[in-house]
Amino acid sequence: MKNIALLDYGSGNIRSAQRALEHVGARVTVTSDPTTVLEADGLLVPGVGAFDACMRGLRAVHGPRLIGERLAGGRPVMGICVGMQILFDTGIEHGVTSQGCGEWPGSVEKLQAKVLPHMGWNTVETPEDSEMFAGITPEDRFYFVHSYGVRSWELTGDGLTTAPKVAWSTHENDRFVAAVDNGALWATQFHPEKSGDVGLKLLRNWVQSL
Repeated sequence: MKNIALLDYGSGNIRSAQRALEHVGARVTVTSDPTTVLEADGLLVPGVGAFDACMRGLRAVHGPRLIGERLAGGRPVMGICVGMQILFDTGIEHGVTSQGCGEWPGSVEKLQAKVLPHMGWNTVETPEDSEMFAGITPEDRFYFVHSYGVRSWELTGDGLTTAPKVAWSTHENDRFVAAVDNGALWATQFHPEKSGDVGLKLLRNWVQSL
């Protein structure tokens, strides 16, 4: 049984994520203890609310450093919703730019849509050969609730490293990053823990990859 550290930094969707991971066979510890975070088989970073508030909470428990240390050693990390957004360079909300963890280049910005938040079930354009989306079809739907997203992707492979596998979704006519499968670092804009059987399948894929 794989040991998952679920990072507790004051963000919202802790319990539903814990239950979903336990359902797919993981042993879950809700914690901000650095040793536990670094030694776990996998680290899950949740996130609900504003980018800047999540970053303040994350810094209070040394989250950016712990995420960076795990990834430097090739140890898996997964971010969900704002837990994905904070992995990028910056977040821009109400004209204010906040610094993220900088694991990926790019900015989180308001979606260009008449109806916000983007809330409900939506399909995802899945990349080929993605371990994250193994066994998941283009017709499957995931649960989203967000007004901000990453609307462009800047990182490619350099010949020595494999290019990240990026999934996309669209709200009204605005296309945004729905998920990223990047070696030890996975992330989803949608909530797999609230996405029924298909979300559990994705989380099972992650746990089995650890």
